[in-house]
Amino acid sequence: MNYRILGRTGVKVSPLCMGTMTFGDAADEAESARLFHRCRKVGINFFDSANGYAGGRSETILGGLIADCRDEVVITSKFGFPQGEGVNDGGMSRRHIQLQVETSLKRLNTDRIDVYFIHRFDEDTPLEEPLRALDDLVRQGKILYPAVSNWAAWQIAKALGIQEYKRLARFECLQPMYNLVKRQAEVEILPLAEAEEIGVIPYSPLGGGLLTGKYTTTQKAQDGRLVQNQMYSVRYGDAINYEVASAFAVYARDKGYHPATLAVAWVMSHPAVTAPIIGARNLEQLESSLAALSVEMTPEWRAEISALSVEPPPATDRTEERR
Repeated sequence: MNYRILGRTGVKVSPLCMGTMTFGDAADEAESARLFHRCRKVGINFFDSANGYAGGRSETILGGLIADCRDEVVITSKFGFPQGEGVNDGGMSRRHIQLQVETSLKRLNTDRIDVYFIHRFDEDTPLEEPLRALDDLVRQGKILYPAVSNWAAWQIAKALGIQEYKRLARFECLQPMYNLVKRQAEVEILPLAEAEEIGVIPYSPLGGGLLTGKYTTTQKAQDGRLVQNQMYSVRYGDAINYEVASAFAVYARDKGYHPATLAVAWVMSHPAVTAPIIGARNLEQLESSLAALSVEMTPEWRAEISALSVEPPPATDRTEERR
C-alpha cells in the first residue's frame, strides 16, 4: 500500500477512504463488519462517517469496529445537516457544533475525531462562528483537523483567510463531489487545494452507481440509489450523464476493467486528490472499487478517459486560453 500524506498534516492515509454511509442502512451490522475487515486486510486505514448516516447508526457501528485498532486508523465525521425537527438542530452555530461533536464522540467510542467536517455551508451563520468553535475543539483535543465538505471555492478561500488572520486552526481537508460526470471541482476547488496544500477526499467517485456499468442510454438497473433515491435521480438525471456512462462502460470493458474499478482509479489519479471515498452495500461491490488500487493510470490514459465526458469551462470562461 502506497500511503499518501493528508495535506500538510503529516498524517499518512491509504489512497482509498472507506465511506460508511451504508453502515447500519444498506449494510446491516454483520455486513458492515465484513466490509470494514476487508478494507483493513488490504491496508486501508481511512474511514469516513457523519452524524446523520443511518440516523447515527453508522457512527455507532464504526465505533465498535475500531475499538481494538483506534490508534491505527484515521476517522472522520461531519455535522451541519439537520438532525431533528428543531430550529437549531442543524447549521454551523457554536451551539450545534458543541452538541454534535459530543454526540459523535460517544457514538464512535473515542476521545477524538481525526478529521471533522462542516457538512454544508450555512448562510445564516457568520463564518467566524464555526471557525472559532472548531479551533476551540482542536485546542480541547476533541478534534485534530477541521475540514469542510460541499463548499464553493470562494467560501473555502474566505474561511482560510479568516483562519490565517485570526490564527485559527485551518481547514486541512476538503470533501467535494467528484467523478467523471461531475467535474466542477476541477475548475477551482482542486486547484485551490493544490495551491494551499490541503488534502482532498472526494465523494461519489461512481456517480451514485451511474458509472458502474448498470446504467446506459438504453437500460437502467431496477434497484440502486439512482432509481430509489430522489436526490440522486435529480443529481444525475440529465441525459448527457447517461451518454457518458454508456460510453465509459464500453471503454472500460474494452480495456478489460470493471467500470467501477476504472471510475475510482480515474478520480484517484488527479494530482490534487488524496483518497477517493468508496462505498459498498456488500463485499462484491467493494471488491470492484478496491481493484482500483492495482490500476497504474498514466496522465495520458487519464486524459483519454477524461475525453469521454464534458470538461467544465475555466473559471474565467476564457476557453481560448485553456491549455
